[in-house]
Amino acid sequence: MTLISLRRAHVRYGPLEALHGLTLAAPGPGLTVLLGRNGSGRTTALRALAGTVPLCGGAVVWDGADVTGTPAYERARRGLVLVPERRAVFGTLTVRENLELAAPDAPDLARALDAYPALEPLLARRAGTLSGGEQRMLALTRALSARARVVLVDEPTQGMSPAVAARTYELLAGLDACVVVAEQRLPPALRAVPGVLAYELRRGALAFVGEAAELARPAGGQG
Repeated sequence: MTLISLRRAHVRYGPLEALHGLTLAAPGPGLTVLLGRNGSGRTTALRALAGTVPLCGGAVVWDGADVTGTPAYERARRGLVLVPERRAVFGTLTVRENLELAAPDAPDLARALDAYPALEPLLARRAGTLSGGEQRMLALTRALSARARVVLVDEPTQGMSPAVAARTYELLAGLDACVVVAEQRLPPALRAVPGVLAYELRRGALAFVGEAAELARPAGGQG
């Protein structure tokens, strides 16, 4: 089992503290969702796990080892993939070239196109000319093709239709990896899925932890 966690993590952007001693743990294989409004710290938590922002206190632990001082590129070499909300594709390269970069040792276009058939007629297009939803599909093929151990995705379904969003969460949940996604609200595709771990963040601190299905229940509801 893979486990990546933050332990009493503090992150500052200049005078602003974005994470206030946050502790969370994501097991794998499995899906963990970080929820919160803009400014809640969910994106910062992903970046801290990936090593793209430094901690000013606390630790990042991966499989029992402290990787707080391990640079982002080294975490990537060990099997961590981060798909950010923005600038997640190479806009000047074609869709095909982006797909080939996702797994340069063994490009598997068939696997990516099976996940998102809508990309096939776009293979010759430059990625920067795609719609927002198409770019998210292309960006996510990195996570689906890289055979990563840890996959971190910020707002994976932004710009997607409900059907494609549901398909995306089906794909992410099916990965043999520790998958952590950040969303503003609990995605409809996860509301009745058992075993999905949810953390709700508010102003850089933990407000809720439990199964995602618990958040979907009406207040006072049974079962």
